[in-house]
Amino acid sequence: MRILVIGSGGREHALAWKLAQSRHCTKLYAAPGNPGIAKVAQGVPIKPDDLKGLVEFAQKEKVDLTLVGPEKPLIDGLVDRFRKAGLRVFGPNQKAAQVEGSKAWSKAVMTHFAVPTAEYHTFQRLADALRYIENHEEPLVVKASGIAAGKGVFVCRNQQEARRAVETIMTQKAFGEAGDTVVIEERLTGEEASILALVDNSTIYSLESSQDHKAVFDGDQGPNTGGMGAYSPAPVVTERLQAKIDREILVPMVHGMKTEGAPYSGLLYAGVMVTPGGPKVLEFNARFGDPEAQPLLVRLKSDLVEALEATIDNRLDRVTLEWDPRPAVCVVMASGGYPDAYEKGKEITGLEKADAMEGVVVFHAGTREEDGKLYTDGGRVLGVTAIGRDITEARDRAYEAVRAIHFHRAHWRTDIGAKAIRRLGGT
Repeated sequence: MRILVIGSGGREHALAWKLAQSRHCTKLYAAPGNPGIAKVAQGVPIKPDDLKGLVEFAQKEKVDLTLVGPEKPLIDGLVDRFRKAGLRVFGPNQKAAQVEGSKAWSKAVMTHFAVPTAEYHTFQRLADALRYIENHEEPLVVKASGIAAGKGVFVCRNQQEARRAVETIMTQKAFGEAGDTVVIEERLTGEEASILALVDNSTIYSLESSQDHKAVFDGDQGPNTGGMGAYSPAPVVTERLQAKIDREILVPMVHGMKTEGAPYSGLLYAGVMVTPGGPKVLEFNARFGDPEAQPLLVRLKSDLVEALEATIDNRLDRVTLEWDPRPAVCVVMASGGYPDAYEKGKEITGLEKADAMEGVVVFHAGTREEDGKLYTDGGRVLGVTAIGRDITEARDRAYEAVRAIHFHRAHWRTDIGAKAIRRLGGT
C-alpha cells in the first residue's frame, strides 16, 4: 500500500514510525514531514492547509490510504474532499470534526445527550462574559471556542484571572477568529486522563489509557501548552472506570453526534477529569493526541494500518489490538519561552546518543535540518519517549535520554510520570 501521513509534528512522526512497520506499507509519504519523519517516509513539500494540493498529490501518486494528523485540515473539510475524489482517508468529515472545531457545539451536544461535563455558558459579547464572571466567585475555566493549538484554555483561580483570560481571547484576539465565541465553565477538580478510541458506524474501540501534561511547568503550574509530556497506561483509569467512560461518555456522545447529523468515523479523543463524582469530559478532539500518541504507539504491537482500514470499512467489531504491557513515558523538550515567544534556529546535539539508548525513541516535533545539522524550528521540539518494565524505569530512561540532548535554553518538565508512580505506591 502507498500511504500518506499529513502533518509535521511529534504525533505525525510517531504515526509514520508505526505505519512504516506495517507489512502492508510499500511506500510512505509525509506532507510535509520533518527531519525525523524523513528517516521512514518521503517528505512532500505540501502544507496541511493546502487541501487542493494534497488531493492532487494523492491522486497523482495513487495513494491507497491517507491519515490526517493535525486538527485544522479535518475542521477545514479535507476528509470530505478526499472522499469526493474517491480516495481512502482516515479521519472524521467536516461536520463531525466540529467536536473539536467548536467547543460551543461540542458542549451543546454533550448537554443534550447527558454526557457528564462541567456546567458552562457561551458568550459572543465581551460585556456579557465579564458580567457573568462578576456574578461567579468560584474558580472558572475560560476557553476560546475554536481551535488554538491547545493554548486557548485558561484555568483561572479567581475572577481577576478569568477577566484577563476573556480579554485576551475577545479583545486582544490572541487566537483570532477562534475566540469570537468563548466558553466559560466551572473548574473541575480531580486527575486528568486521555481516552482515545477508534470509532466506526457501529463500534467504539477504546485504546489503552494515557495521561497528558498540559501546563508548562512542574506541578501543573503555568499556562497551558500543546502538551509537555504523557505516559501510558494511566493507573487512574481502572478497568471499571474505563467501562464507565465507555458507557457514560463515549457511547452517548457518538450516538448524539449521529443524531445531530454528524456521524463520527476516525479517532475520537476524550479529555476526561476523574472527579470525586465520577468522570467528566473536559474536551473532545478529533484526532490522535500529541503527545499521547507517542507512548501509545510505542506500546501498540498490532498493525496500525489494519486498525485504520477496519475503521474506514466499518469492521472495527472484528479488531482486537495487542499491547505491550510495559508502560511508556514521553517527555517533551521545548524551546525556552514556550508557549510564549521563543527563538528558533538553535543547534541540537546528542540525538544519536539518546536514540541508541535501550527502549528509547526520539520523535521530532519542531526541527529542521540544514547542511547535515539539526536545529530547533518550533515551540515543542522533541518528544523523548521510552518504554520500561515499570513506570519508574520508563521515566528514568526517558530522562536519561533527555539529559543526553542539548540545545540553547531547552526546557522540559521534570515530573512526567510522577502521578502514576505515586498512585502505584512508588517514589
